[in-house]
Amino acid sequence: MNFRLMAAALAASVVLPLGVANATDLEVTHWWTSGGEAAAVKEFAKAFDATGNHWVDGAIAGAGDTARPIMVSRITGGDPMAATQFNHGRQAEELVQAGLMRDLTDLAQKEHWADFIRPASLLTECTLDGKVYCIPVNIHSWQWLWLSNAAFAKAGVPVPKNWDEFVAAGPALEKAGIIPLAVGKQSWQTSGAFNVLMPAIAGKDIYLKVYKDRDTTVAGGPEVAKVFKAADDARKMSAKSNVQDWNQATNLVITGQAGGQIMGDWAQGEFQVAGQVAGKDYTCLPGLGVNALISTGGDSFYFPKLTDPEKSKAQEVLASVMLAPATQVAFNLKKGSVPVRGDVDLTAANDCMKKGLDILAKGNIIPETNQMMTEDTNTQINDLFAEFFATPSMTTEDAQKRFVSIIASAK
Repeated sequence: MNFRLMAAALAASVVLPLGVANATDLEVTHWWTSGGEAAAVKEFAKAFDATGNHWVDGAIAGAGDTARPIMVSRITGGDPMAATQFNHGRQAEELVQAGLMRDLTDLAQKEHWADFIRPASLLTECTLDGKVYCIPVNIHSWQWLWLSNAAFAKAGVPVPKNWDEFVAAGPALEKAGIIPLAVGKQSWQTSGAFNVLMPAIAGKDIYLKVYKDRDTTVAGGPEVAKVFKAADDARKMSAKSNVQDWNQATNLVITGQAGGQIMGDWAQGEFQVAGQVAGKDYTCLPGLGVNALISTGGDSFYFPKLTDPEKSKAQEVLASVMLAPATQVAFNLKKGSVPVRGDVDLTAANDCMKKGLDILAKGNIIPETNQMMTEDTNTQINDLFAEFFATPSMTTEDAQKRFVSIIASAK
């Protein structure tokens, strides 16, 4: 998608959404609509409203792959919101290059963001040509397997300690009428599962050689073949997982209808809303219990250029509020993610969050795929694994060949 050609035409015509009655009302778009996510985003809204301004919630259901095109269309079409969520990485790169996003460099320097945002790569990813264009608000890791303790008790087998034990427990779960692995039908969930399996099964170096270095020899090699074998196990174990959304799959685990789910730590928000306790009602295995790594994905907020000076001032207030220590703690404890600030008190963190914090402190981190590749490439990978999980007749060999082709043309 090329935004440069339309940027000049839009520069003089960017307008605010109709119906805004107060100069300090700011519409904020995001895709946080599940129970845990909604509880978390209310912390942002509450903190912003406390400044005398007003958060106008622009939630878009359907996760990021549904919401992002709507957000982009509004910004490029001259109907920008005041702030919008994107994931860490390159999702808003072309919008920035087109001159449609606010430069936050002065605010970042004034508030010394570089002194407390960690890892430093998060602020780097908000920076283009030396200027800061977004604020990271959390660190989310995909690298988790969530297990229902009740499901394994019903099946009469111990709660697994790693991926191999989980696969081995599959037949006992099925015999007890339990779906071994819950996976929703959205394409990002199936590709996400594969991208968790890769560093767990093949290791960090293989993961980086494939996605960062675009090494097609490695992508087509025996170590990645092992990952596709594990993905085939996941496909078989999730065959009866007849749900669409990720939080519906999480609910199958919460209610003991499924044994486990590969999902990011945002799933913790759903467990909390359901009143479940980490270590008692559910078990979490970072790196699938095989290779304890944390991916440094998550969410950032960008601020489209607006013509109203009062709203522009309020945008800066919102940015400051989102990064304030108290807001960071309140939001992330409910979201299940880790604050981007390295100077906040997280004694209230649950057992699973503490595991993540420990891994993060040790520096066992990897970037998310969308931090290394364009949205177009990620979409191709999403499509491949949506088809792979939906088509039992597709062999792992054929899927791996198509994967290699995507990596070969990746940008």
